[in-house]
Amino acid sequence: MSSRRKSLLTWLIAALCLGALLATYWWYENRFIRPFSHQPQLFSGDHLMLPAQLAGPGKIRLVHFWDPACPCNVGNQQHLAELIQRFGPQGVEFFAVQKPGSRGHLPDTLSAMRALDSLPGAEQLPASPAVAIWDAQGKLAYFGPYSEGAVCTSGNSFIEPILDALVGGRPVNATHTLAVGCYCPWDGAKH
Repeated sequence: MSSRRKSLLTWLIAALCLGALLATYWWYENRFIRPFSHQPQLFSGDHLMLPAQLAGPGKIRLVHFWDPACPCNVGNQQHLAELIQRFGPQGVEFFAVQKPGSRGHLPDTLSAMRALDSLPGAEQLPASPAVAIWDAQGKLAYFGPYSEGAVCTSGNSFIEPILDALVGGRPVNATHTLAVGCYCPWDGAKH
């Protein structure tokens, strides 16, 4: 094979690889990441309630809503493990609600979370991953996403300041959140 044909073949393979990479990115962006220019997601906690066995005064309770099929959950698992490690010893209890009808399990790094079969009002959840936090008096203090943007870390998270305030005895009332980022529909319909 001549060097000109090898060069042309190399360029053709590189172009095909680049095309495949761009197509994959486009698919991921359209399927899972809400464009920042439109379609913000509204999280409203008006209908959420703790189950009877957890309601009322007690510890601060954090409930993680997740869908095993949603790639956005992978992005916040490390962050969630860090939250458990930091706030678990401070008396925060961690629970998880899995999307109804989905299959999967939380990774071992999140084994400290207790599974809840359901949560009253969770059927109206707009998207996941999401989080609800009840204060020590049993009042919903926060409902919404972990952060805005494509990834969630302690650097862009809404959760650490809220938990710091609640652990410190300061009130929080942030039950309606409008955000854009990597979220998957909870009800199965594309939002």
